[in-house]
Amino acid sequence: MIAKSTGIVMAFAVLLACGWIPDAKAQEAFNVRFSWKLKGEYAPFYLARSKGLFTKAGLNVRLGEGAGADAALGSLLQGGEDVVIVPGIYAMSAVSQGMPIKIVALYQPKAPVGIVSHLDKPITTPKDLEGKSLAATVGDTTMDYLKVFCSQNHVDCGKVKIVMMNVQARLPQFMNKQVDGMSTYWNIDLPQLEFSSKQKFALLDVAKYGQIVPGLAVVASNAAIEKNPERLKKFIAALSAGFDATKDDPEGAAKALLDNWPGGPPMEVVSTQVKLSNETFPAGSDKPRGWTDKDVISSAANLLVESGQIKEVKPLDDYFTNSLLSK
Repeated sequence: MIAKSTGIVMAFAVLLACGWIPDAKAQEAFNVRFSWKLKGEYAPFYLARSKGLFTKAGLNVRLGEGAGADAALGSLLQGGEDVVIVPGIYAMSAVSQGMPIKIVALYQPKAPVGIVSHLDKPITTPKDLEGKSLAATVGDTTMDYLKVFCSQNHVDCGKVKIVMMNVQARLPQFMNKQVDGMSTYWNIDLPQLEFSSKQKFALLDVAKYGQIVPGLAVVASNAAIEKNPERLKKFIAALSAGFDATKDDPEGAAKALLDNWPGGPPMEVVSTQVKLSNETFPAGSDKPRGWTDKDVISSAANLLVESGQIKEVKPLDDYFTNSLLSK
């Protein structure tokens, strides 16, 4: 019995020496909440987990779907989550309204939003908006800033017909050509739409014409940043490695996501979503991945004021910090 026990101890020591890490139960629990349901741009999180990057950092990461940015941010402040993954522009709006949070990593400086239209009546430049009808819903990112976009691009917004409707009605109305266009996330919605309809569509990428809003961001509470920054640093470093791995292996990332997505779209759709999302995740050589550029925050804050979303811009350091990033 003594010999057998000694053998077990020796085997355990060898595993540790080889870099083996104990079961996830021994890791520190770390809760992550997305602002929405699963989609291709979340693949880096699942690839990072499947590769054991979080576990190597000593974290047992739970990834949870969401039901909107407001709900995710509320859960963060109530202590239900360690970080939430929301569009950066929503986090900035919340900060302006007094919420004690910050963007701690910004992976998508330009949200991939645009307006999709039919090829027989295409909207591909801002001027094409005149004389067209657009489906709009409450909280629609593109439509919230349409008047500013029109002003920036010398478009007569009075010639654009905005048709308000609930989110479930948008797609049927658009496909039946009751409206000429609707807002879209071109990295997520467009691949699914083209696959399911077997059609191609025209796209106005609003970022190319000046409407730049921060997209996918990691957001933490000010209290967490102050009390336990090392814990957040470990998570962000492992996640950033997951983004690097996703760029190198988009198919593997798509599979890791689908392995956790019962009833998800076909692999073809998810793979396309992942590849298009990779185009929106810059990896600068002189800055660590996830770096937040102050100019991006300043521009977005001014857009929030111009569109009437907030009354005034707070000091820019209130919106974000790069202190948790490591090269």
